[in-house]
Amino acid sequence: MLAFTKRELYICGALLLFLLVAPFVFVNFKLQLAFMLILIILAMTWNIQGGEMGYNSFGNIMFFGVGMYLCASMQIGLYFPLAEWTESGGEKTFVHEPDQYFKGLALGLAFAALIPPMIAGLIGYGILGLRGHYFAICTLGIGIASGELAGGIELIGAGQGMTAPPFPKGLGDLETRGEFLYFLCLILLVATFTFIRWLYTTRFRLVLNAIRDNEDKAEAMGIETMRYKITGWMISAFFCGLAGGLVGTMVGYIEPVEVAFDGREMGVFMVLMTILGGKGTLWGPIIGATAFHIFKESFWTLFLGWQYVALGVLIIVIVIYFPEGLMGYLREKKPEWFGEVIDEKDRKAQISLD
Repeated sequence: MLAFTKRELYICGALLLFLLVAPFVFVNFKLQLAFMLILIILAMTWNIQGGEMGYNSFGNIMFFGVGMYLCASMQIGLYFPLAEWTESGGEKTFVHEPDQYFKGLALGLAFAALIPPMIAGLIGYGILGLRGHYFAICTLGIGIASGELAGGIELIGAGQGMTAPPFPKGLGDLETRGEFLYFLCLILLVATFTFIRWLYTTRFRLVLNAIRDNEDKAEAMGIETMRYKITGWMISAFFCGLAGGLVGTMVGYIEPVEVAFDGREMGVFMVLMTILGGKGTLWGPIIGATAFHIFKESFWTLFLGWQYVALGVLIIVIVIYFPEGLMGYLREKKPEWFGEVIDEKDRKAQISLD
């Protein structure tokens, strides 16, 4: 069931209202807000694998990068020779008409949504038999290999990368472009949240939690764990691919190692944001991604040149003071916010037992 409680309706309604008016209030920060929405999506989808199922993956960056390349390539290749676009500088030689731009973008996003889950399904059969740090290391290698592989394909620009089709000039200025891309990201965020919230009300989440808690016992109970693990990864790949397609359109330039398959930053950010907010929860990744984005933008503004040092300090603070994430901290300090009211006598009895 997808029934929302009254409190959830109020919270979701207030957040949606804020996000709808945000690009008109914070006019100069449209793209930063759009990137924040993308980060929330990435954190929520990583949480399916790393939080709910207990398989810490560094390979989701592969789906993100594949989606980015697919979206731009299909948008270009639908009307122009892709090889000539990447060789001649793209928009300097070819110009998309408005209808070509939007039709190509729709087709590109469709491919960015469909192909990454197929890749996840194929790869999943080979590596999801690994567990713990073996799985994490394997996915880390996959993310690195994806960037190196893309850097060797001349059709998509090889190591020099490729430009994404620019927003049609006849449709407005940069403000119009920013609003269009922001609301595309918002639509994707709403769809992602709605689907994942529904998913967490089904038996699927219980099975993922059983795999996380004790996979051997889950298999002994007759659960086809491999099928559920692959399905969870395919769901993550679906939304990661779409997010990658939108980011490629926003940044306008796709480079294999530093942009598309940037495991050093974006791949680690997915993990860090979820841990910051609280793994294995619905709202944890949302809170964590929002807080992380604010921290990150502040670091880049205030500590330019030392921003990675500041991020490193943030990681240390999270591990030491918020091991259960911000959601875990709030549940402990304010249990009544989550409907967890502890009787004073029970609390004292628990303390005496401890």
